[in-house]
Amino acid sequence: MPFNLLSIRRTYKNVNRVRQIVNVFLKYGFGKVIDQLHLSKYVPFRKRLRAFGEWTPLKGPTAAEGLRMACEELGPSFIKLAQILSTRPDLISREFADEFKKLQDNVPPFPTSDLIRIIEEETRLPLDQVFSTFDRTPVAAASIAQVHHGTLIDGSDVIIKVQRPRIEEQIETDISILTSVAQLMEKYIPESSFYNPSGIIEEFARTVRKELDFNEEARNCIKFKRNFEDHPDVHIPKVYTDFTTDRILVLEMLPGCRIDDIEGITRMGLDRKRLAKVGVDAYFKQVLEDGFFHADPHAGNIFAMPDGRIGFMDFGIVGRVSPEMRETMANTFLALIHKDFDRLIDEYIELGLVPEHVDIDLFRRDFKSDLADFLEPLYGLTLSELNFAEYMDTVTRLAIRHKLKIPSDLILVNKAMLILENLGRELDPHFDFIAAAEPYATKILGDRVRPTKLYERARKNVMDISDFLILFPKQMKQIIRKVLKDDLHVKMTHIGLEKLIRDMDRSSNRIAFSMIISAILLSSAIMHAMSVGPSFYGMSVLGFSAFGFAFIMGIWLIISIIRSGRL
Repeated sequence: MPFNLLSIRRTYKNVNRVRQIVNVFLKYGFGKVIDQLHLSKYVPFRKRLRAFGEWTPLKGPTAAEGLRMACEELGPSFIKLAQILSTRPDLISREFADEFKKLQDNVPPFPTSDLIRIIEEETRLPLDQVFSTFDRTPVAAASIAQVHHGTLIDGSDVIIKVQRPRIEEQIETDISILTSVAQLMEKYIPESSFYNPSGIIEEFARTVRKELDFNEEARNCIKFKRNFEDHPDVHIPKVYTDFTTDRILVLEMLPGCRIDDIEGITRMGLDRKRLAKVGVDAYFKQVLEDGFFHADPHAGNIFAMPDGRIGFMDFGIVGRVSPEMRETMANTFLALIHKDFDRLIDEYIELGLVPEHVDIDLFRRDFKSDLADFLEPLYGLTLSELNFAEYMDTVTRLAIRHKLKIPSDLILVNKAMLILENLGRELDPHFDFIAAAEPYATKILGDRVRPTKLYERARKNVMDISDFLILFPKQMKQIIRKVLKDDLHVKMTHIGLEKLIRDMDRSSNRIAFSMIISAILLSSAIMHAMSVGPSFYGMSVLGFSAFGFAFIMGIWLIISIIRSGRL
């Protein structure tokens, strides 16, 4: 059975959720996909009978719009999955990514009784022994948690992030279902393997599980605070670890206003140009110096404080950049600053993961040719006139066209940079975003040629060579031994065989269905001839009923064959 219903019932006892998901996707015009995945058994018989084996797509919304509305209706897990996919246009195409960006996970708050119960269960203290004041009206309510203001007994103003009741159980159920659906896609829709459905669900499960663990978010916040402890212009809130668990998070409340609140910034008398520089500098320090960055720096997570400092909030989504990638990114920034466009293109190719079967020289030449039309106008512009957001968007589109598999952390970096440039230009229309990266990029490349770095790199290369010299003879000996024993196996991948098997399976099912109809018709004739059972006007009621059933099934079979276009 392609979808192990008994396993889901035994593990999660929530088969109704499977039916709900199937029916929601059917509602938004994905009946053909449901049929391809062999999930139509979860569709009510009445709907299957009405479709006669041919699902009609929903008229009105596009596939991307329909998928976005289906995710919105199915709740937290699917909303989070779509939001994560919105940052991966290289995997799902620009059309779907742009549509998923419209998803908002604002939902009604959950009952106050559940809120108080969760806080008291997690802290093991009555509410009034933790907080001297507690605002029961949430500041924000999202699909996974909601946020409240309060004051601790010691007088500290805090924000309290409280996880929704039973949300972890629901998300784990959906992850299990989505994992099975991804496996079905790879089995029955071979062309979907390019998008790696199982890999997408694994990345989603890893991300959302981290977001569900508020202790993980607290650790991220503490690490950011340590990274910026000597930075006078950036403030990371304090974590109150005594009251933080995996379901509640208590953080210092930051005074001030959102970074995009221009009126609020003006009222506090702050220098907008300085704020733009401090914010972008802080981010470049995270990416190009620390290798650990805030991956969701939208305006609601960055605060302008009355003393002129920048404050960051919400550390549930973070990214990491390896030293090798930091060097490549530094080269990219410097190439753009110095208008060395040949080097710039080479660095972007290095950042992407080019498939092994691609001719690198041909790929490099084609990629440069595609970028030529975009790069040519940049020769006459000053750095402050460059639109970095447009530049990054164009490079991403070209990467998608050439099927570059861009690392997920690099996508997060690109997304954060686009957000930051928009915020920087909103604060200061003449802000030079690219030039702000130069000191950090130069420092990274300077560090690369330090004697200690050169020694470490040389030592690593020598170790790699020595490992190769030691292992190569052993591996060759094993291969020769297998050849002599006739024990050498060759793994072959059949392309298109799944479609042939599926067509043969469909044909054999139709033949079996036809034989069953023929047997029912023959039985009907025998029952009529022998007057089996009660009769009506000389005809056997059982025989007539069997004939009617066989007639309906025969018409259904004919219609499905005609609609398939393979009469």
